[in-house]
Amino acid sequence: MASDRKVELYDTTLRDGTQGEGISLSVEDKLRITRKLDELGIPYVEGGWPGSNPKDAEYFVRAQGLTLKNAVVAAFAMTRRPGVTPEQDASIRALLDAQTRVVTLVGKSWDLHVTQVVETTLEENLRMIQDSIRFLKAKGRRVFYDAEHYFDGFKANQEYALQCLRAADEAGAERIILCDTNGGGMPWEVRDVVKRSLQTVKTPLGIHCHNDCELAVGNSLAAVEAGVFQVQGTVNGYGERCGNANLVSIIPNLKLKMGISCLTDAQLASLTEVSRFVSEIANQSPNAFQPYVGASAFSHKAGLHASAVAKVEHSYQHIDPLLVGNTKRVLVSELAGRGNILAKAKELFPDVPLHGDQARRILDQIKEQESKGFQYEGAEASFELLVRRAVGSLHPHFELVDFLVLVEKRRRLPTLGDVNGEVLSDAMVKVRVAGETSMVAAEGNGPVNALDAALRQALLRVYPSLAAVKLVDYKVRIVNETEGTGAKVRVLIESTDGERSWRTVGCSANIIEASWMALADSLEYWLLKRGVESA
Repeated sequence: MASDRKVELYDTTLRDGTQGEGISLSVEDKLRITRKLDELGIPYVEGGWPGSNPKDAEYFVRAQGLTLKNAVVAAFAMTRRPGVTPEQDASIRALLDAQTRVVTLVGKSWDLHVTQVVETTLEENLRMIQDSIRFLKAKGRRVFYDAEHYFDGFKANQEYALQCLRAADEAGAERIILCDTNGGGMPWEVRDVVKRSLQTVKTPLGIHCHNDCELAVGNSLAAVEAGVFQVQGTVNGYGERCGNANLVSIIPNLKLKMGISCLTDAQLASLTEVSRFVSEIANQSPNAFQPYVGASAFSHKAGLHASAVAKVEHSYQHIDPLLVGNTKRVLVSELAGRGNILAKAKELFPDVPLHGDQARRILDQIKEQESKGFQYEGAEASFELLVRRAVGSLHPHFELVDFLVLVEKRRRLPTLGDVNGEVLSDAMVKVRVAGETSMVAAEGNGPVNALDAALRQALLRVYPSLAAVKLVDYKVRIVNETEGTGAKVRVLIESTDGERSWRTVGCSANIIEASWMALADSLEYWLLKRGVESA
């Protein structure tokens, strides 16, 4: 489906997105995200509110030095305050100081806010809108006007909300954006209000939705269907309360589902990368279940699904994941069939041939392991080792003979301080490597760290390249909670060599043994993938 319509994208991650709980961006962070959004092809990037804090003021100074190919940086502020002229308003002056070609003004369109929050008259609010827009246009700025709380205002006092739009239209606003600030609108309401508003003004309209009813994306698309020209949102839906409209979902929906031009095919193919880049900069864990770009967005676990996808990919996928820069994933679990095993094996290690009977045996082994508490969905490195062991293609680089871990609370004399003592851990590992058995002891900050240190000491003399491997994440999950302290635990470890990351799993009623399984798999996997010959 193709359409001659074009929709303009406006990103407000750097302002509205930073209002999300737990999100704080430095000036350098904001500049990096600006460059990435420019690469994606976003036409407008709202950089912040220059009059609100020194960080945003610095951003606009440094943003002037950016060389951008697609994006125009916009500065944001409120209309003038009641009873003052635009020249006297500090926020308006800060907009001019930001020296951006585009400025976005936000003003009230709900009579409740005008009279009870701003505490002014309805007539003065209309003058505030017009005076501010005219002043900034006279200074050579392109002005976008955000009609805050527009949908609530339309329900409460339809005529006044429309008067606010007409005030902005008559003053010369280049865009008027209808804001569902409280995020309470329904798609059919948004569509109807947009259609009525389009009949009132000639200025192109935009939409700005919040996600309090989990409808921000749907409401934005309903507004596009009704005729708006600009769509505002944030990367990954970051924002205050429940977040803003998620541009990462809106963009492919516009282009792939509605046939509306907003990005090129090449730009769309970078969408997954951009989503993960911004989540990394914002120090937020990527949402694996996020549509289009999440790690699980095109994952297939049930045997029936994986078997069908292996034959006809679109049988269980609504789009080709490559269109948005994502990939298909076949998961392995007790729900899998032989098709999952064969597909996953081909994906991970095409050099190891598998036939149906081998896949069945491996599947039986996986089901047996998962009944004991193992889980391979998030531990693909351990899954690959399991398969290679099953088909006899794995030649271990080392073998554990025995290990001993001690945890001791060492007490000191009161005169030396620390009367409560400290807990220290020691591990002794006996490993067979290169035909020789060696015993190594090490101390660590906790039993797992001590075990890791001892194992590495035993292996580094034969495999010195293992020094590059670092453990970056360690998770413990209780498998059978009703067993109390005797419950089994599943340990999931993420490791990296600085270039790639991989995950391994271990499970046991003994947390040290479970940790050993995951640690040993991690090092074995790295040696295998590096092509290191078994000593």
